[in-house]
Amino acid sequence: MLPIVSSNFSAAGRNSSDAGSRNIRFNFVAALILILSILSGVAMTAGTQNPLWVVLGALTGGILSQSPRIAQQWERGVVLRLGRFVGLRGPGLFWVVPFFDKVTQWIDQRVVTTSFAAEETLTSDTVPVNVDAVLFWMVHDSEKAALEVQDYAQAVSWAAQTGLRDIIGRTSLTDLLRGRERIEAELQLLIDERSNPWGVTVQSVEMRDVVIPTSLQDAMSREAQASREKQARIILGQAEVEIATLFAEAAKSYAGNPTALHLRAMNILMEGLKEKGALMLVPSSAVESMGIGGLMGAAALRQQVLSEGATAQAALAGPPLISPAVI
Repeated sequence: MLPIVSSNFSAAGRNSSDAGSRNIRFNFVAALILILSILSGVAMTAGTQNPLWVVLGALTGGILSQSPRIAQQWERGVVLRLGRFVGLRGPGLFWVVPFFDKVTQWIDQRVVTTSFAAEETLTSDTVPVNVDAVLFWMVHDSEKAALEVQDYAQAVSWAAQTGLRDIIGRTSLTDLLRGRERIEAELQLLIDERSNPWGVTVQSVEMRDVVIPTSLQDAMSREAQASREKQARIILGQAEVEIATLFAEAAKSYAGNPTALHLRAMNILMEGLKEKGALMLVPSSAVESMGIGGLMGAAALRQQVLSEGATAQAALAGPPLISPAVI
């Protein structure tokens, strides 16, 4: 749990630094007002030979330059007047009262992605898992995000992490691996319910990875292998049953039709003698019942003729000029 806490605090620190960098921004309009005020003071000093005009121009430019502010298209500026909320400003150029109004925060209304994790979290069947996920969210009410919570980005990150741990603790490992879509939808509703009072809405939650212990992975792999082997044997047994059923039906068909049985015997011989030098073992009971004695003799004679023809062709061809053994 310690790595999670440190990573979240580092993320919060990055968010704070980003907020500070957004507060320190270059304002072209303010710089132009300051430069024009100083140049006016210099011109008045040159005309009256009184250096007080330069000081007065610089002070006036410094005060007036605090008034113009520029917000980007996706930003809203939170303006407080003497500590009281007076409204949101932006996008574009807007003006504030110097020294009375203050832009305390810039709210980014674009979609934000936040990665979070739950390490070594026990499922409902006491299996430790590490889950990584990504949260897509955005600010839909800038006023609530600025006034209802101190740091809405960090609050959303913590809400996502605690919600993920809560759901993992109520889910078994099998449901966690197979029902990701249901868990993501449930987690989105849970985080959205917690973050809506802060003006934040959750668009989607995506689980990137679910890591289980290596020993459990090996056990699950062996279980899957045994299950597949069992299924293969069941399929083989069912095939044997179907083959036996078909053979029984074929035997009934051949019982009253000796011609069909004879044709089947010829087909068996033809299939067996397609390759030269084939050796066939036929039971004597099959020879008597199927009447294939004559067929076997004819087949043997044909096989002998083929063998003698091949020997004669080899003799006519003669020995090779150079023997491979000699080489």
